[in-house]
Amino acid sequence: MFGRKKTTPGTIDCLIGAGTAVRGDIRFKGGLRIDGSVCGSVIAEDGAPSMLVLSESARIEGEVRAAHLVVNGTIVGPVQADELLELQPKAQVTGEIRYRAIEMHHGAVLDGSLAHLGEGRAGQRLELAASNE
Repeated sequence: MFGRKKTTPGTIDCLIGAGTAVRGDIRFKGGLRIDGSVCGSVIAEDGAPSMLVLSESARIEGEVRAAHLVVNGTIVGPVQADELLELQPKAQVTGEIRYRAIEMHHGAVLDGSLAHLGEGRAGQRLELAASNE
């Protein structure tokens, strides 16, 4: 009755606000929304339900890993979505992208490679046509 509420998938537990700049790695579980910028990795706890939401003003320079990832900002670095990667119209992602399921809206920009995650975490690599590798 008076105990702490359990986190449900899709709930945002923490916010890094617009105008906030973080230098260093972030580890989280549950839901995290970023409106500011992060120079460092943003990684969800392995095996725990997690959701990372990047708003249009968000920018991450570093590795990004979460179960469910919703991107409407900028990521420069490797990305892994263990369940679902949603790329909103203003998303800009540069780097290797690993996903189990992907949803991409018109206007989203990817520059790098895509690799589908199978039952394990290893995946087959797909080079994007715009990639120069």
